[in-house]
Amino acid sequence: MAKKQSAGHWINNQFVPGRSGDVIDVHNPATEEVLGSVPAGSEHDAGAAVAAAKAAFDGWRRTSANERADMLHEVAHKIRHHWESIVELLTLEQGKPVSENEEELEWVKTTFDYYAEMGRNLRGRVLPSAETSQLNMVIKEPYGVVACIIPWNYPLLLMGWKVAPALAAGNVIVIKPSEMTPLTTLYLAEHCWDHLPPGVVNVVTGYGNVGEALVTHPDVPVIAFTGSLATGQRISMQAAPFIKRLHLELGGKDAFIVGPDVDVQVSARAVAYSALLNCGQICTSTERVYVADGLVKPFTEALVEEVRALRIGPGIEPTTDIGPMIGEKYRAKFETHIEDARKRGANVLIGGRRPPNFDRGYFYEPTVLTNVDHEMLVMSEETFGPAIPLMPYKTFDEAIAFANGSQYGLGAVLRTNDPLLA
Repeated sequence: MAKKQSAGHWINNQFVPGRSGDVIDVHNPATEEVLGSVPAGSEHDAGAAVAAAKAAFDGWRRTSANERADMLHEVAHKIRHHWESIVELLTLEQGKPVSENEEELEWVKTTFDYYAEMGRNLRGRVLPSAETSQLNMVIKEPYGVVACIIPWNYPLLLMGWKVAPALAAGNVIVIKPSEMTPLTTLYLAEHCWDHLPPGVVNVVTGYGNVGEALVTHPDVPVIAFTGSLATGQRISMQAAPFIKRLHLELGGKDAFIVGPDVDVQVSARAVAYSALLNCGQICTSTERVYVADGLVKPFTEALVEEVRALRIGPGIEPTTDIGPMIGEKYRAKFETHIEDARKRGANVLIGGRRPPNFDRGYFYEPTVLTNVDHEMLVMSEETFGPAIPLMPYKTFDEAIAFANGSQYGLGAVLRTNDPLLA
């Protein structure tokens, strides 16, 4: 794909250059080649986007729910029309295989269709009153400008989950995409949101300073953020003086409990999928696996064979099962977790290295570890990469205690055929 040059931020339905003139190069994580560049935004750029959104708010909130629904359905229609271009660009800038990006885009399209109808039908209600002279009503009102700060691992889906419901409810939007994956968001702005009234959806690119400017802006009452625990904590502190509404989805260290009664082959495939989808770069990826004592040997052997069969390569190649990690900084952090586990006595059954047949790109072999404990980083902190640490348990109560012994939340999996356990 030819290098894509962005004309700037998307404000008031047009590209606007960044005030500083500085740019951020966006790289293909499989090749390290530059795909394009976007403005390195400033507080001024964020303020211009907020001002545009605020000016558009009154007209958008007064637009009927039916009209808003039709426009959101049109977003979904345009996504379908530009499907191949969006999938290709997303694959090149984010790295995961085409099949996974097609799945992501299908979710995005469905999200806009779904919330179009939610916004059309959920308008409020009338409640009975104990007093005959009173009428109680619940009226749903939009807040105003919603800042959506989006990560790089699912840049369209996590955008859609924030933007679609906010628009359906009558809010206006400023999106700050990750500096690592902004190109696809800007493509959607130009090709799939251009029919929305100017200022209703705006995109400002840049580093964390842009997100911080949105969080602390007095005209932004709602912040929707997906990212790390540390950044979420910082956003909470910055937003507190303004009493802002926050929607935060933060880090995870999800546990997968393998029950004593399961089919070993099927369960090994399930663990490999849930731990290695998007190269393990999902906040709800399986990051700890607890296996019933009696199944440890056959399950471990089955899991290693599942992992051994996976093909590593650029996401754009149809044979690829596992694409690259997003960037060198993230791969280096992942490697510190693997090395920490090794030094503390973990066994690496497969993987544990950069694949030797790639001289460029941020690839790492999917890695299965045993003899782990909860003192290791790979069992206690968010690893966010293609690692599967396995730990045995003796009783189900012990497995639950292991799973709950974490500062993180988000998700977990229990695989069993016993409904009393589930």
